[in-house]
Amino acid sequence: MALATGSAQTASLNYVMTLGVAAMEGRGFYYPVDTATGPNGRLYVLGRGHDGDPRGIQVCVMDVDSEYYGVFGLVGEADGQFIWPAGIAIDSEGTVYVSDEHLNRISVFDASGTFLLKWGNSGSGAGELNGPNGLAVDAEDRLLVVDHRNHRVQRFTKDGDLISSFGEEGGGPGQLNLPWGVAAASSGDVYVADWGNHRVQRFAADGEFVASYGGPGEGDGLFHRPSSVAVDTEGFIFVADWGNERIQMLDPDGRFVAKSRGEATTSPWAQSFLDANVQEAEARSESDLDPDLAFLEGNVREESHHTQTYFWSPTSVKLDAEERLHVTDRNRHRIQVFERSR
Repeated sequence: MALATGSAQTASLNYVMTLGVAAMEGRGFYYPVDTATGPNGRLYVLGRGHDGDPRGIQVCVMDVDSEYYGVFGLVGEADGQFIWPAGIAIDSEGTVYVSDEHLNRISVFDASGTFLLKWGNSGSGAGELNGPNGLAVDAEDRLLVVDHRNHRVQRFTKDGDLISSFGEEGGGPGQLNLPWGVAAASSGDVYVADWGNHRVQRFAADGEFVASYGGPGEGDGLFHRPSSVAVDTEGFIFVADWGNERIQMLDPDGRFVAKSRGEATTSPWAQSFLDANVQEAEARSESDLDPDLAFLEGNVREESHHTQTYFWSPTSVKLDAEERLHVTDRNRHRIQVFERSR
């Protein structure tokens, strides 16, 4: 699996802002896993909670100006509830879709969070689901669902009728190994974060294999368990390189362009918390937020654990209408926002 050859297009990945704050309910996120932007400009942040602790399982609605619009969804198996929420996507009408990889179903809400319907059956047959994860909406408002443990991507109508499917278990071209994230490009092509094969694969709209980018490793343009992918209108590819604790940007031909470990600053919600909690603010001001970690000898997981500005388990990359990149920074309960230079 070779990297693309030739000279990459020139661009940079620039930090813009940080959004959110750690909160187990209400305004904030607790181990968020995915984010989507609606046509109303609002951000819908999907919280998964932590192992054994269901607090934080909700969708928090906000915008890039840090206005808060409420939450919806709770832990449970009833209509509008989740057990292991995994992915979120929004169509052109503002309809919100959430995958649940435990209940093997898709829950559908309107833009205000009112439950509309659910669909999905457990299994490996056509149209059945086993661990649905990443979601994306194509140009015709059809829903792409990463069928994680069935090693495929399925395309459905908004009511859950199967349209098509592609992928099978394996490591060859067009084969998938526990895929995680998916993106529908304006060209009609579909990009899949092939988690188990440490690569991103590109397919035509009909599911025909087009190209593969990356491969296992820590170098530029290589990945370790990529969890999410996004593609802008000019074809630049953004990857949540989850296992390497970073994001990477590739040009439209899959050549490495830029990367980031994270540059977080204090978000408005976090600053509001510190303003109201003087003792915690004082303790933070006296802390070393950028320690010397030479003793870790390049252990990126531990470096991210100890460095406040870094990503710590970046699970999702999504583009908004302005083509700003929203990175769901799971273990730090926040979103870091970037943009590509033009």
